Amino acid sequence: MSASGPRAPSLRVERALQRDGHRVLAGMDEVGRGALAGPVTVGVVVIDESCRTAPQGVRDSKLLAPHARERLVPRIQRWAVAHGVGHASAAEIDEVGIIAALRLAGTRALAATGIRPDLVILDGNHDWLTDPGHVGLFAFTDAQAVDTPPVTTMIKADLKCSSVAAASVLAKVTRDAIMVRLGGEQPAYGWVENKGYAAPEHIDALRVHGACEWHRRSWRLPGTMDDDEAVTDLSAVGER
Repeated sequence: MSASGPRAPSLRVERALQRDGHRVLAGMDEVGRGALAGPVTVGVVVIDESCRTAPQGVRDSKLLAPHARERLVPRIQRWAVAHGVGHASAAEIDEVGIIAALRLAGTRALAATGIRPDLVILDGNHDWLTDPGHVGLFAFTDAQAVDTPPVTTMIKADLKCSSVAAASVLAKVTRDAIMVRLGGEQPAYGWVENKGYAAPEHIDALRVHGACEWHRRSWRLPGTMDDDEAVTDLSAVGER
C-alpha cells in the first residue's frame, strides 16, 4: 500500500489468464448479500485482449463516493466488450436461500451480456455461481438456458482486478437506485440512506412497523422476534 492509499486495480491478473488461453474474461461481483431488505445484485463486465486500461478511477465500489460511482458507469459500459446486471428479489432469497439467489442473479447478469466468457473471475473464496446440481424448490426458468462458464475465485479480486472492480461499480449503482426508489415507497425504514442494510434507523423502524414486502422475511430480522434471536451483530451484515 502506498502512502496515498491502496494501489488501484489493474489488468495484470486478466492478462495472465488471457495468456493461458482464456481470451474472453468476465469480472463478477455482488452487492446486497448482507442486506435485510431488497434484492441481491450481481454485476458482470466482459473484456478481451482489445480492452485497454480500465477507465481512470475504477475501484472497488466500497471505496468510491456515490457520485464517483455514477460517473464511472457510462465509461465502464463503453470500455467493456459487454456488461450486465442481474438481481434476485427478496422473495426469491426467501424461497431458495442466499447462495442459490446469488447464483440466480449471476446467471441473469451473464445472460444480459449475450456472451459466454471463457472464464469468470469471481470475487471471494467461494464459487456460488456454479450450480452444484441441487436446484431446490425454485425453478430457475430464466436461467436454465445459460451455460455457466468455468469460474476462478480470488480473494479481494475487487481490489486487484479492474474487470471485477468495474463489475462491483455497476452492481452497486444499480442496486442503490432500486433501494432509493423502494425507499420512496417505504420511507419509514430509511432505505434512501441505508440501502436496506442493518443501520440503527432501519432496525428501529422494524421494531415499530415490522417487516414489509421488500424485506427478507426468512431472515432473523431485528424487531420481528425476541431480542435474543434477532440479528444483533451489525458487523455481520454490514454494507456491501
